[in-house]
Amino acid sequence: MTRNVTVRSLPKVALHDHLDGGLRVRTVLELAADARYGELPSEDPVELSEWFHQDGSGSLERYLEAFAHTAAVTQTAEAIERVAYEAAIDLAHDGVVYAEVRFAPALHIVGGLSLEEVIEAALNGLSRGRGDSAIVTGLIPSALRQHRDSEQVAKAAARFAGEGVVGFDLAGPEAGYPPDDHLPAFHVVSEAGLGITIHAGEGDGAHSIYRAVAHCGARRIGHGVRIVDDTDWSGRDIEAIGPLARRIRDHRIHLEVSVRSNVDTGLAPDARSHPLGALYRAGFSVSINTDNRLMSDVSMSDEYASALTDQGLTVTDLGLIAEEALRNAFGDWTERWRIISDVVRPAYAAAAAVASPPGSG
Repeated sequence: MTRNVTVRSLPKVALHDHLDGGLRVRTVLELAADARYGELPSEDPVELSEWFHQDGSGSLERYLEAFAHTAAVTQTAEAIERVAYEAAIDLAHDGVVYAEVRFAPALHIVGGLSLEEVIEAALNGLSRGRGDSAIVTGLIPSALRQHRDSEQVAKAAARFAGEGVVGFDLAGPEAGYPPDDHLPAFHVVSEAGLGITIHAGEGDGAHSIYRAVAHCGARRIGHGVRIVDDTDWSGRDIEAIGPLARRIRDHRIHLEVSVRSNVDTGLAPDARSHPLGALYRAGFSVSINTDNRLMSDVSMSDEYASALTDQGLTVTDLGLIAEEALRNAFGDWTERWRIISDVVRPAYAAAAAVASPPGSG
């Protein structure tokens, strides 16, 4: 840690946090019992935690397998509302002041709920969480690349524009499932005024990022770290950039970066080898995120601490990254500006003063 700065106390901004990837293990067990779901790998909390932690998965496809269980136990409105509420509370407890939580509603309709009922349940849980913690939240429904219902998901999401739904996402395995297969869905959410973020440059190369931006109108990219394929990256810093990387940087297309998750899926061998710091120093618009708190056994505090120790960033850098995340969030601007000016800037200025007091150099 940098001098006496406690990362957990710093205000943090999460733009990429999956609802169904962040359940509490005991909640999974309780919901499984309620649903009479007997397919969990273990009923012991410690063993189940170890199973869910996908640090050895080595691929995106293997990493995603764990979602089958969290989806199976959240097939009722009550269960969905509960996990959304707990997500808001857990994030707030970790110092997160603004969060956009995403999930795939289509994975929660097996029990008979409609897409709209699933989204409404999640919104109710996030609203209760905000009431009990003061965290500001938005919901981003995700469609899945490998499914053919993206337009239906988009229409359901659009019904709640201005009522807590702030964006639309495309997730799932990248290879073989180009985002422009889902253009009708992006037309729907664009007309509804929702922000567009697309998972790209995680399980596939930089061309996936190009298609998400050029064909689908994405203003944010989930992960996106394979943009370094279009740069001269030394392993420490980016020395030169190609035309796509320049477009992403100069047009301020925001990269929602999740270091621990990328290590788990084999995108980077370890946190020190991840390009987050290089992208930030080269002027790309980046934020720090958890992706899946359960599957990666990670918190926002863990990710911010890693940025300090593994990426060589400073407390001042973390503050600028948190502010950049808020500038690229999809929620109400007046509320985001209030958090920037009243919460983020004062907190990081004070923390930077502690980390590097006058005369310490």
